[in-house]
Amino acid sequence: MKKVLSLLLTLAMVATFAGCGNAQESAPAAAPTEEAAPAAEEAAPAEEAAPAEEAAPAEEAAAESYAPVTLNIAYMPNYGSLWSVLTAKEKGYFDEVGITVQMVEFADGPTIIAAMESGSIDIGYIGQGAHKLCINGQASIFALSHISNGDALIGGPGITKVEDLAGKKVAYSSGSSSEDILVNSLNSVGMSMDDIEAVDMDASAIVTAMLSGGVDACATWSPNSLKILEEMSDATKLTDNMSFSDTTISLASWIVMPSYAEANRDVLVRFAKALFKAMDYAADDHYDEVSEYVAAQVAQDYDSVYAQRGDADWLTGKEVSEGAADGTVEKYYEIQKQGFVDAGAVEVDPVPAVADYVMLDVMIEAGQ
Repeated sequence: MKKVLSLLLTLAMVATFAGCGNAQESAPAAAPTEEAAPAAEEAAPAEEAAPAEEAAPAEEAAAESYAPVTLNIAYMPNYGSLWSVLTAKEKGYFDEVGITVQMVEFADGPTIIAAMESGSIDIGYIGQGAHKLCINGQASIFALSHISNGDALIGGPGITKVEDLAGKKVAYSSGSSSEDILVNSLNSVGMSMDDIEAVDMDASAIVTAMLSGGVDACATWSPNSLKILEEMSDATKLTDNMSFSDTTISLASWIVMPSYAEANRDVLVRFAKALFKAMDYAADDHYDEVSEYVAAQVAQDYDSVYAQRGDADWLTGKEVSEGAADGTVEKYYEIQKQGFVDAGAVEVDPVPAVADYVMLDVMIEAGQ
């Protein structure tokens, strides 16, 4: 286990958590950046489908044991969202379990969940903020991706500490990790959203607003945060996820609709198995190769993508599967849930147990 895992295990025993203020009213969910493919349908039995290329006998026999399935996968255009899923695709790990993926780009987690509810997306990736929707019963988590440090609160000229935000215009994206880092930062100095002029906008619009001087500060995630800090020499990073590591944890996960999870558990195990194999590979100092995959997918330059490699603790599949078995992963989600409870973001009563919305059994089986 990496050092951060030991730290977070200690944090799991913390009895109290920092309180968080209530968020502002959310704007309507933004549309995906490209039209989602039609809902996936399970294909014919594996023995009737010809393999794309000649496989070794052992690999071919393994592949034939799975019924082929095509899945529409929702992602966000950054390294954290794509590091494992693109590795699984490019290295052929999805092929090994009979899965074909169709990648569809979205701006944020709440929009992804909305698309999943409509049936156009089968599996999606979410950052920290959208996890509150899982706790509230809107989606089920079946795989932990990584522990993030990609969110940041950034002040423009003359703003060097959180207290300087009083009365200032601050851009953020409601329902996302952007809102979480903003609320946590304000509460850390005894402030709330009522003390600022909060401007709810799409993630991509935040960059433009910040660079043009349309807002005084912003809360966003990588690569947007990296771009702003690179292009604004007079900007200051006020806080990031690690600023609150003593009371909370920022997780990224793979999710599905509860109804899909109930009907397609075997598909989720197969997907997670390929994903975990990719995580083992990508976390083993293959950042350059993975950055090439991501840069090609999101049409960004390689250097900008490679700069995002420091945005998280990139867990291996082995760490996630073993952590799901020994209670570590459940403790991560328990810490996260308590943070949302303290923030007043959990709307259901009683508050569900982690096991009610996190499929720990899928993570365990996928690692076997």
